[in-house]
Amino acid sequence: MRIRTEAALPLAVALAFALLAPAGAASASSSAVPPLPTCRGTSLEVAAVASDQPGTVRIGVTNRGRQACAVDRVPTVVFGDLDGPALPVPEGGSAPYRLPAGSSAHAAVRTLDPAATELRVVDRLTVAADPGHRGRIFDAASLGAPDGMRVWEPVTTWWHRSGAAADAALERHAG
Repeated sequence: MRIRTEAALPLAVALAFALLAPAGAASASSSAVPPLPTCRGTSLEVAAVASDQPGTVRIGVTNRGRQACAVDRVPTVVFGDLDGPALPVPEGGSAPYRLPAGSSAHAAVRTLDPAATELRVVDRLTVAADPGHRGRIFDAASLGAPDGMRVWEPVTTWWHRSGAAADAALERHAG
C-alpha cells in the first residue's frame, strides 16, 4: 500500500503536536469538574477530646453545611502561645481534603515526643480545620489536663475518615 505524501505530511505534523501537548490539554473542556470550595468556618463543628493514650488528643471536624466542601488535609493545631503548629505526619504540604455534607473527619495529635528531654506546659489548644480559619480554643482542663498540657515537638496526623484510622496513622509515626 502506498501513502500519498500530500496526506502524510499534515497527518505527521498533527500527530507530532498531539504527542507534544501537555497531558489532559486535549481533553480539557467546559465539562471539567471545578474544585470544591473551601468550607466556611461557620459551617464546621470542630471538636477535641482527651485520648486514652497519654500525651494524645483526638480532634475532629464535621461539615454542618448542605454541600461538600474542602478543608486542608492537615489540621492546624496550635498549643497556647508556642511558636507554630503541630507538624504533620506523614510530612506533606497543604492540599484539599473533601468533606461531604454531614460527614466528619478525624485526626490524632501527639503532644509530647516520647524521647523528649524538655517540655513546655500550656493552658490551651487551638484547632482549625483549615489554616484560613480562626479555629476553636479548648482549655487544657477540658482535655483532661487540669494542670496544663505538656508539649514538646507535637505532631498531628492528616484528616482520616475514622478515629481508628487516625490513631493507626499516629501509631505508625510514633517516636
